[in-house]
Amino acid sequence: MNELAITVIGRDRPGIVADVAELLARLGANLTDSTMTRLRGHFAMTLICVGPAAADVEAALVPLSADGQLLATVRAVTPDGETAPAGEPYVLAVHGADRMGIVAAMTRVLADAGGNVTDLSTRLTGSLYVVVAEVELPPGTADGLAGRLAATAEELGVGVTLRPADPDLL
Repeated sequence: MNELAITVIGRDRPGIVADVAELLARLGANLTDSTMTRLRGHFAMTLICVGPAAADVEAALVPLSADGQLLATVRAVTPDGETAPAGEPYVLAVHGADRMGIVAAMTRVLADAGGNVTDLSTRLTGSLYVVVAEVELPPGTADGLAGRLAATAEELGVGVTLRPADPDLL
């Protein structure tokens, strides 16, 4: 079986997810992981599927991008198999006035502590900027990391919380 990474981006419109999912189902592709969002009127989807050859999926996606409104890419990837989480799951939330470098500074603190961002979303509403990230932290590092995150947040003029993730919600 082939494992493929597929991205679809472009101007949002109703039916993109259905179009892509139906096309892949007709080809016999099983969607294993996916994420989709709308960012200021633009659609962005990334998914991993197992099934047909990359060339077959690329050819099938051509009609979706024929009008130039969507860009679809297909890439064969090497399956990693099931892996246990590398650390303890936490949720990081940052909020405050919008300014350059919030994501860069906060994720650098996480990376320097050996933390891995597994999901991240940001939203700007007026002048309020909000970051929510799911992260995996090395065991026993959360307390010390919370202090470093708080210091960085203070420098940026934003608020930050780091809390254990509820495994029932993830």
